[in-house]
Amino acid sequence: MITILLLLLTLLGTPLFAVIAAGAIAGFHSADIPLSAIAIEVLGLAETPILLAIPLFTFAGYVLAESRAPARLVRITTALMGWMPGGVAIVSIAACALFTAFTGGSGVTIIALGAALYPALVQAGYSEDFSLGLITSAGCLGLLFAPSLPLILYGVITETSIDDMFIAGVVPGILMIVCLGAYCLWVNRHIRVPLSQFSWREVGLALRESWMDMPLPVIVLGGIYSGFFAVSEAAAVTAVYVVITEVVIRRDIAVSRLPHIARQSMILVGAVLLILGVSMASTNVMIDAEVPERLVGLVTEYVGGPLGFMALLFVFLLLIGAVLDMFAALVLVVPLIAPVASRYGIDPVHLGILFVANMELGYLAPPMGRNLVVAGYRFDKPILGVYRATLPFLLVLLVTVLIITFLPEVSLALLHR
Repeated sequence: MITILLLLLTLLGTPLFAVIAAGAIAGFHSADIPLSAIAIEVLGLAETPILLAIPLFTFAGYVLAESRAPARLVRITTALMGWMPGGVAIVSIAACALFTAFTGGSGVTIIALGAALYPALVQAGYSEDFSLGLITSAGCLGLLFAPSLPLILYGVITETSIDDMFIAGVVPGILMIVCLGAYCLWVNRHIRVPLSQFSWREVGLALRESWMDMPLPVIVLGGIYSGFFAVSEAAAVTAVYVVITEVVIRRDIAVSRLPHIARQSMILVGAVLLILGVSMASTNVMIDAEVPERLVGLVTEYVGGPLGFMALLFVFLLLIGAVLDMFAALVLVVPLIAPVASRYGIDPVHLGILFVANMELGYLAPPMGRNLVVAGYRFDKPILGVYRATLPFLLVLLVTVLIITFLPEVSLALLHR
């Protein structure tokens, strides 16, 4: 009865943290465990040093989105790659992937870059459906690259090295970009119009305009991958650097706007951390009830080996991604599937990469895909039209996620395991 009630509350739009917390309270009450355990879980989470990275990276991403950084990013990618045949599509994919990596939100990318890229695609001869589908799909491509918030959360939940997660995401992320780019060039092979003529002068002007933005990827990625920065230290450096460049030096954003930007970014962070805190308590309830052990026993009874488990997991994650937000799926599903995956010898780093890659598909999958809703709102298109436009790109990315899922070497190639 409690489960049915919680599902009903979810369908009625009750905030997810309240539903999860209600389930944890009911579980603790039935087990005669003091409810103060939930507060202890939230406090313990707040004291986790690595979680400092989440609000800092999120704040930096919001500042970048509010500044003129999106326009400068489009200009520099156009100058460097716009001369290629089909260069508009390549520029769109590269710009969206880079921007999503540093803002942490594919929806933000669609809103920030869509105004510049969508008209450019249409003017270059691409159909409106193709242009809409490309912008909607490319918005999720950066979630496997540092400083990805989903990878940080996965590392916290499973106690997996976040540095390893960032390194493991490089090859799968590049694979998804290359496959989507190849599809765009092939399907529009009759459109050979470049976005612009190559000009050393334009490259120089674009680099001059973006010279303060260009070091950011080097500082963050180079610092993390080299081991010079811890993830939380890289987040602090990123936040300070972005504020200094965009507010103090460039003055793209007035100082008076910073409190509003901070407030908006912390609304997202607060929601994620609150869900994570009550989910940790809910996970303890499931552990006390031996739910993971029962799930392991059930799966191993019917699934014979790692290959069968991976196939079952792939289908399961597709279904989950179509109805749950990525952050909600991370805190609700990962604690359940991680013990089962461990029983089948699945590397936890590989599990995290394939989980996030599958959730990227969830951003494009009807009926709850976040990118579909955001794109429909941003471009004033009916949601069914967005579904239709995005379907071919979803199928291409589906193939790449299959490769990532069944070939762990793709994720573990740079870790030398």
